[in-house]
Amino acid sequence: MILGESLILDPLLPWPVLYLASALALGALMVAVWRRLGGWWLRGLTALVLLAALANPSLQSEERSSLPDIVLLVVDESASNRISDRPAQTEAAVAHVSERVETLANTELRVVRLGDGADNRGTLMMGALQAALSEEPRDRIAGAILVTDGQIHDLELAPDLPAPLHALVTGVDGDWDRRLIVRNAPAFAILGEPVTLTLMIEDQGPVPPEFAGQARLSFSLNGEPARTVSVPTDQPLELPVTLERGGMNVLQFEIAHSEGELTDRNNSAVVQINGVRDRLSVLLVSGESHPGQRTWRNLLKSDSGVDLVHFTILRPPDKQDAAPVSELSLIAFPTHELFVEKIDEFDLIIFDRYRRRGILPMAYFENLRRYVEQGGAILVAAGPELASVDSIWRSPLGDIFPGRPTSRVLEEGFTPRITDLGNRHPVTAGLEAHAPALQPGGEGDMDGPGWGRWFRLIEMEARQGQTVMSGPGDRPLLMLDRVGEGRLALLASDHAWLWDRGYEGGGPQLELLRRLAHWMMREPELEEEALTATAEGQRITVTRRTLEDSAGEVTLTTPEGESVTLELTESEPGRFTARWDAPDIGLYRLSDGDLDTVVALGPSAPREFENTIATTGLVQPYISATRGAALRIEDGLPDLRQVREGRAASGRGWIGLTPREAYLTTDLSIAPLLPAWLWLMLAAALALGAWLREGRQ
Repeated sequence: MILGESLILDPLLPWPVLYLASALALGALMVAVWRRLGGWWLRGLTALVLLAALANPSLQSEERSSLPDIVLLVVDESASNRISDRPAQTEAAVAHVSERVETLANTELRVVRLGDGADNRGTLMMGALQAALSEEPRDRIAGAILVTDGQIHDLELAPDLPAPLHALVTGVDGDWDRRLIVRNAPAFAILGEPVTLTLMIEDQGPVPPEFAGQARLSFSLNGEPARTVSVPTDQPLELPVTLERGGMNVLQFEIAHSEGELTDRNNSAVVQINGVRDRLSVLLVSGESHPGQRTWRNLLKSDSGVDLVHFTILRPPDKQDAAPVSELSLIAFPTHELFVEKIDEFDLIIFDRYRRRGILPMAYFENLRRYVEQGGAILVAAGPELASVDSIWRSPLGDIFPGRPTSRVLEEGFTPRITDLGNRHPVTAGLEAHAPALQPGGEGDMDGPGWGRWFRLIEMEARQGQTVMSGPGDRPLLMLDRVGEGRLALLASDHAWLWDRGYEGGGPQLELLRRLAHWMMREPELEEEALTATAEGQRITVTRRTLEDSAGEVTLTTPEGESVTLELTESEPGRFTARWDAPDIGLYRLSDGDLDTVVALGPSAPREFENTIATTGLVQPYISATRGAALRIEDGLPDLRQVREGRAASGRGWIGLTPREAYLTTDLSIAPLLPAWLWLMLAAALALGAWLREGRQ
């Protein structure tokens, strides 16, 4: 308990009246001095006593309860301060400060622990210090101590402290690190044309001589085997990349971890580039005219990204008739140029109701088979000619057909159906959602997907590949197959045009053919077997697409190297998913044993790992402004002393705290300085003394 006393005034008259009375008393006193009256000083004392009595002085007494000083200790537990032996240094510093504060009289410690900032904003230590200050009375703050690696990303928010600020910095002299930086990466690239990525490997700290100047860089595209090259450090590196696959392409870069390096969290980077085709080159070869021929042409010509070359074979060379020359084609069918010289320039070749008519020799069909096996794509839209003796199935191209025609043509109405396998295949999965409403009077299959009927099917016997759509009696309708590096699709009907015309409500012809073309172009989103991962916030969604009835476990590797096993559940036919909330941002790797992928949650190297070398330089200007000190923990933990306000708050082996001597008033009492009668007697005595003095004179 502390007692405090103070003198207060509560005048009986307004202050202006007292000021006027004081002026009059002073004037009378000056006259008395001028006239040399003997008791002038007694008259002055009399006036002073009267004025003091009118001012009504009182003695205020307080009972005070002393409040302890507060020391704020902000502890950096961000990712960059959890590498190497920094956690041990941090805990040792916290324990030391806690122990020393306990020895200081009337002092309390407040500990604030700080993790990584949200949204990859780094270490927000000054914001945490400001928040802690707002919760405590400023007149009790004796000082603040930061335990950190010095990499603070909100220094501009440093608060105006009423006491010294100190920093105990982790890390070891000689720490070094290596960081991979992607300086420039395009979001889009045209397939087949090179684009340039700019990388740089940045060395931080004193790099050992055996590692200085050179690094081993590994890179891979779309999960292919990685290639490793030796590259220089601390200078831009231009890397040309040519994409061959449409859709999203994932490039992984990684530099080898070197002995003594602080961390490898910033040694990796993922670049995603969307591969787009400049123009899709399509060759459409039509046989005899039929209603669907115009549908194929209109569909392909409606896409501005398609370069279409269309030939219709109406008159074979051996045909002799009286057709006028003006009605014949202006040029002969350039078979050698199309099927030998420029065949590899086409992305897709479509045979629409084409039959062998002596125009293409067997050697050209052999060349077509080679074209598919080496990565080309052929779509066969079959009509009755596929079941005839001059069918292209009876050529070397037929050797890679997924089915064999039985020479039977079914002429009956049927609604195309998606097979069980087709419900899992990305080309046909979910096509039922595109079912149109039946037209009045339509005869569509009410138990099926609600599509309009077709009226012709070429009977096929499946030999290989996948049958994704079927006709009457579950006979194959749409068959897909991979042949070598290429792909081949066989549509065993020429009545798809009925959907385009809206017969009985039509059907999803445009969506089906779009997916079919993208699958044949090997677009990643339409691959049958695929492992993908997407990130939204801190949640990772893993998707395994497969034609099998089940999918195995997926092993997820965190940026810290820990493994997590994810169980997949079937979300829809052929699609198995799992969701996992990631604790940190960074690069996550996934594998199910057969397929691998990566996903970057935020940047591959978070802001915490942009600069990992511990430093006192960043925070030193803010600390010096409060007379504090920034000390390295490896040099020894300092003692804590109490220093007066305005004095230097640090020295050799010690840091200072300023006692605030704050208190809380528990009781308050006010009493007059003198009773009124005593003021009156004192004034009367002085006045009498002045009268006697003057009378004696």
